[in-house]
Parts: sequence; structure tokens; C-alpha cells
Amino acid sequence: MADEAKRDRYIGEVMSSPDPDIRRKRLSFRAWHRGTREADLILGSFADAHLSEFDAAQLDRFEALLECPDAELFDWINARAVPSPVYDHDVTRLLLAFRYRPRPT
Repeated sequence: MADEAKRDRYIGEVMSSPDPDIRRKRLSFRAWHRGTREADLILGSFADAHLSEFDAAQLDRFEALLECPDAELFDWINARAVPSPVYDHDVTRLLLAFRYRPRPT
């Protein structure tokens, strides 16, 4: 996971873009490609529902959440643990209140 974070930071530095729409698309891709299907569904659906309305600071906070291990996020989502103070912010609260609904096929 550390290698992925390093790679993502490198990509962000090399391919940085002031265009917020491109950033949203990159964050959406990362949310949909976490590594476990459960995380993909929850975080990807959350990204689809909320990224378009996030400002730059909220995008920063969401990006930081994507750095958290899936197990830690699942503990927060399932109320087995509370987020650390670093992650106790509006985006985390939105994620914890979010309810996944399967997309119609």
C-alpha cells in the first residue's frame, strides 16, 4: 500500500493539473479501484455522489481518506472504531452517513 501511495503522489506531482474536473476524475478512479470490491463499491459510489460538489479543500480531505487502509475505513463505517482526530472532518462524516445503493443494471 505504501508503494501505491508513493506512486499516486508521484503521479500527482508529475501530472498535476489546476483543472478541478481532472482531479475529480482521478479521485473517482482511485475510489473505484481500491483493491477490494467492497471498498470499490462504497468509496466509488460515495465519490460519484459527492465529488462534483466538493471544493478544493474537501477534495484534499477525500484524497487523504483514500490513503487510509480499507480495514480502518470499514471499522469507521461499521462503527467498530471512531476516526482519529486527523480524519474527524466533514468529508469523513459524509462518508459515515453515506448509504450504498446498488446502481440499476
